Amino acid sequence: MKTTTRVAVIGGGVVGCSVLYHLTKLGWSDVMLIERSELTSGSTWHAAGGFHTLNGDTNMAALQGYTIKLYKELEEITGMSCGLHHVGGVTLADNQDRFDMILAERAKHRYMGLDTHIVGPEEINKIAPITNTDGILGALYDPLDGHLDPSGTTHAYARAAKMGGAEIETHCKVTETNQRPDGTWDVVTNKGTIHAEHVVNAGGLWAREVGAMAGVYLPLHPMEHQYIVTDEIAEIYERAEEHPHVMDPAGESYLRQEGRGLCIGFYEQPCKPWAVDGTPWDFGHELLPDDLDKIEDSIAFAYKRFPVLETAGVKSVIHGPFTFASDGNPLVGPIPGLRNYWSACGVMAGFSQGGGVGLMLAQWMIEGECERDVTAMDVARFGDWITPGYTRPKVTENYQKRFSVSYPNEELPAARPFRTTPMYDTFDKMGAVWGAQYGLEVVNYFATGDEPRYETPSFRRSDAWEATAREVKAVREAVGINEVHNFGKYRITGADARDWLDHIMAGRIPKPGRVSLTPMLSPKGRLIGDFTVSGLNEQTFQLTASYGAQANHMRWFLQNQSGDVRIDNISDQLNGFQIAGPKARDVLQACTRDNISDMKFMDLRRATVGMADCLIQRVSYTGDLGYEIYCDPLSQRALWDALWSEGQNHGMKPFGMRAMMSLRLDRFFGSWLSEFSPDYTPVETGMDRFISWGKNADFIGRAAAEAEHASGSARKLVAFEVDALDTDVNAYEPVWINGAVKGFCTSGGYSHHAEKSIALALIPTELAVEGLEVEIEILGQMRPARLITEHLFDPDFSRMRG
Repeated sequence: MKTTTRVAVIGGGVVGCSVLYHLTKLGWSDVMLIERSELTSGSTWHAAGGFHTLNGDTNMAALQGYTIKLYKELEEITGMSCGLHHVGGVTLADNQDRFDMILAERAKHRYMGLDTHIVGPEEINKIAPITNTDGILGALYDPLDGHLDPSGTTHAYARAAKMGGAEIETHCKVTETNQRPDGTWDVVTNKGTIHAEHVVNAGGLWAREVGAMAGVYLPLHPMEHQYIVTDEIAEIYERAEEHPHVMDPAGESYLRQEGRGLCIGFYEQPCKPWAVDGTPWDFGHELLPDDLDKIEDSIAFAYKRFPVLETAGVKSVIHGPFTFASDGNPLVGPIPGLRNYWSACGVMAGFSQGGGVGLMLAQWMIEGECERDVTAMDVARFGDWITPGYTRPKVTENYQKRFSVSYPNEELPAARPFRTTPMYDTFDKMGAVWGAQYGLEVVNYFATGDEPRYETPSFRRSDAWEATAREVKAVREAVGINEVHNFGKYRITGADARDWLDHIMAGRIPKPGRVSLTPMLSPKGRLIGDFTVSGLNEQTFQLTASYGAQANHMRWFLQNQSGDVRIDNISDQLNGFQIAGPKARDVLQACTRDNISDMKFMDLRRATVGMADCLIQRVSYTGDLGYEIYCDPLSQRALWDALWSEGQNHGMKPFGMRAMMSLRLDRFFGSWLSEFSPDYTPVETGMDRFISWGKNADFIGRAAAEAEHASGSARKLVAFEVDALDTDVNAYEPVWINGAVKGFCTSGGYSHHAEKSIALALIPTELAVEGLEVEIEILGQMRPARLITEHLFDPDFSRMRG
């Protein structure tokens, strides 16, 4: 065994072997994998081996498509068989919500290059004839669906990696991971110590234990999972071709052919977390005791959906654990706060996602960034607030909803409320309907009278409609108030603070007393942040951005920290309110003896508001006259009392995120991870107008941004007015121009102020002209839309800037 390596991958399942292979594929040959037993000795060996492209996150779906197409390449490289069965598969829909979901997914697939189809009951009977289609509205058919040999595939990854120069050491148990002062690692094993520049935790069932060796908590948990293999079934073995996969969300099951019989697995409601206090190190090539009682109801449902099962004998029961993260997606990328320590775990769908995970992590390590937005699986999407007590109920919830409809407006209830601000009780008594972001309770809207305190999940306009309209009206006609807790906030101090910000940010860094907007770019010129920068004094600045991106942004800041600069995450140390609307200035001035009437747009100043010492910024995401007012959280209730009391003289109403997202459409304002994300660039999204091209600083991504600025972009972000019915654009709906898909929507919704359905979309630049007529596919219906350029509210900026 060698004692030094560039990368030590810990864990020999399909994910670890995929990471190892992709590192060699991208050019790093001095890499090794360390496995405590044999390859596939965790969840991999007992996996059902199915693969599919369906995923609610578009980038994850694309990576699953990459993974599936990779298997033939592996076979060609290694000469080994992955045991591929590309039999196709159908996902059934037995009610309108499930049918809406597959319609939305099919629409996304159009521009992703995935060849899926909506089929009706008659076609389902031809494709999957053992299915009882009573009550079925339709299904999504994907010819790429199939299954493989888990062991053969994992060993094919391993052989391909070895052919690229990698080394694999089995029966080598890691006992410690210790970081040296220079950032490299000593990986201590029962065979000796390996000095590695980088460590990758691909520990699977043992990822928690491996992470703990480095002082890392990873929010994942193993769950028990059970599937059944039947004896021979005549309707199966007498067929001329292999029976395709069938996913039945109503029955929480997946089914495929296994030999001359069937394999059917369940995501049952009475599910069980496994190894709550840690995975035993000696667990491996064994299964859990059969527990048919917990899937009794699921089996009964399956008998009705697939009647051939009722008379089939049981050949074997496979009951074993595999890991979920809190939201069901993998945990991938550099661990915030640690140098050269990477995560590749929580990949519960290893044979659908393992190839994509390996590719993205290898790109991240070697090239410094990924080719697409990987936020959905970035390990930094969870902060240091997360605990095992939060993770376990969320993992359980996610398992139970594995095959449930994923709605765009759904708020999952497990482990909530967890993190709240001082305003939680006050807002709750006022009828708040809550959402959650990054573990924090956030008001979506306020219910009044007999309105329910729960928003019914839907792909169509929801029961938040009337409340949102009320709140938008209050902002536009009087004044609204909203908490600013769901902004990420950072304090940058030091003699070199301005120079450092000029390097890390592409835009202008403001003078003291002023605020500026700026994108933050990756080295390849991609958008990795959308920031407000506030100049408090020459050596102190405040940054605000998306609350959910805290760990991601702090990781980037610290990776690029230099000079006399201190970076503090103060997201939960600073709170307050924003007020917006034509009466906002009157309310604020009445609450302070300081003169704020002369504050210009993008000004900031300190003032005492009521009894609270506050930082006031004249900015507004609503597109109206507005102020952000920040204070110490301990003073927030006093600040509320002052603003709310005076606000009643001016028609003040509270508003939530649903109204905020409607209001921003009036000015075509983009939103983080919708219009602005690492998938997009400044020029194509219009963020280049905030880049300070003339500043004397070599900001990160400058060369790439300047090249695009000079050449122009192939696509452009535009706004459409949509002739919608009862459904507005959510995201990723295809835009049809002259009978072909030429673009896609990034987000949209209903402008209650203008009473129009609005979509923001990326389309070819040469087609982006006022009045362009297109069709946008919304839940299977082609809806006419027209490109518009004039803002729906305050087109001359007289309210926002006056």
